Amino acid sequence: MRPTTVRVIVLITVAALVLGTIGVTISALTSGSGSSSGDGEWSPAPTGTADPGAAEAPAANLQEFYDQTIDWERCSGEGDFECARVEVPLDYADPGAESIELALLRDPASDPEARIGSLLVNPGGPGAPGTAYAEQAAAAFRPELTRVYDVVGFDPRGTGSSSPIDCVPDAALDRYLALDPAPDSGAEADDLLFQVRAFNRGCVERSGDVATHVSTAEAARDLDILRAVLGEDTLTYFGASYGTQLGATYAELFPDRVGRMVLDGGVDVTLDARESSLGQARGFETALRAYVQNCVDAGDCFLGDSVDAGLKRISELLDDLDRKPLPTRDGRKLEPGTAFLGIVTPLYSRQYWSLLDEALKGAFEGDGTVLMLLADTYASRGPDGYLDNSTEAIVAVRCLDDPASVPLKRIPDEFAAFDEAAPTFGRVFAWGLLGCVGYDARSQEAELDIRGEGAAPILVIGTTRDPATPYEWSVALADQLESGVLLTREGDGHTGYNVGNECVDEVVDAYLIDGTVPEEGRRC
Repeated sequence: MRPTTVRVIVLITVAALVLGTIGVTISALTSGSGSSSGDGEWSPAPTGTADPGAAEAPAANLQEFYDQTIDWERCSGEGDFECARVEVPLDYADPGAESIELALLRDPASDPEARIGSLLVNPGGPGAPGTAYAEQAAAAFRPELTRVYDVVGFDPRGTGSSSPIDCVPDAALDRYLALDPAPDSGAEADDLLFQVRAFNRGCVERSGDVATHVSTAEAARDLDILRAVLGEDTLTYFGASYGTQLGATYAELFPDRVGRMVLDGGVDVTLDARESSLGQARGFETALRAYVQNCVDAGDCFLGDSVDAGLKRISELLDDLDRKPLPTRDGRKLEPGTAFLGIVTPLYSRQYWSLLDEALKGAFEGDGTVLMLLADTYASRGPDGYLDNSTEAIVAVRCLDDPASVPLKRIPDEFAAFDEAAPTFGRVFAWGLLGCVGYDARSQEAELDIRGEGAAPILVIGTTRDPATPYEWSVALADQLESGVLLTREGDGHTGYNVGNECVDEVVDAYLIDGTVPEEGRRC
């Protein structure tokens, strides 16, 4: 489910550096707040009734957290953003013991008189800092929403500035990401296992008790505290990618507190690690084939005169890098792991396929600079080191939610299934099944059967050729949620809102601003 929505936004900057200015056209939609209109049901307004029980904790020993007052202060740096910290229990089973603080950032509604509430947002990952998402609200959300909502992002526990998970030093993380993700020898396979185990053990050893308390269920409980201290009767929420899993978990734990909730790029919460890996393998194969097909259809394709020829050339590039890494302008070497990340990152948005063209052309000519820039975008790495801990936090969250790991000797048994799903990159995903080996911390949260019974209508957006959260996952999530309503975007790329589809944007804005729920099965 990476890179997150924030990473895709950052690609704009990378593209500008490499290709020049990229124009982004945002279509305007005139909407007002208040009564519902349109073709569907009506969802409760985010604010208005001032339910006296809105700040009542689900358990008496949590009440002090729900009774907090947020002390907003202007953030350091540019912009009119406001920052704050909110206290939550480290362990919800023992809230009177240790507590941690969550970092928040608010982009206030541009029209205070028209403000209708707070929109809590999560960009996915898992592990991406939500404060960065809110800081990019002007790019991530349309002006119709930012006019009437305070966009509030938070760094989920274990991420960003909220007791961040730490697994290895930066230099070791560089080496880890550069590893061949699809080893073709026994020695490479043994090294990969050693590095994965060391990385996972490092998360637990270097992060202490936090490594046991960054599960999705705990983050969802944090969401309810944030809802209460923001003064909202119900949660108004926009979650992308993994953020849909977080939102769905909240709906299961607090169905009566669900207000208007958008889950964009849905995650099928019933899948295990293997099924998820197979789904993503198929998704990225579909996206890569679409990218190469687009090149071939345009004529004089630098990859070859057919899709198969283009895919073969990309595979050969990765094989060559295993033997001879490419130089880059900053002195680092482009190796198979970072090359793979550099190739898949632009597949998250069709808008950046031209950037992948430049990256591959450079690599074919012996320069790995642009592919390395794209890999850095995926890993949130700047010129002087990593900008956040998202590459480490994702491991901790996933391993608490599902600690699965396939033994090294059984990985080859998976090759046939993964090769069929994704002939180009399938084995990368198969080797990823090493998963949580070495991550010995375990969550005490009970497994949930996520249905969200009794929740208000929840809007789930699925994109037909989404590489990271395949369309069928959104279909499944909308079906799993009792009140789920599916909105389909026909197209390429990860997630569906504010990526150029006016139909999707109008439906989402009408839902979040007016409470208009679209008809089930709406396609755009």
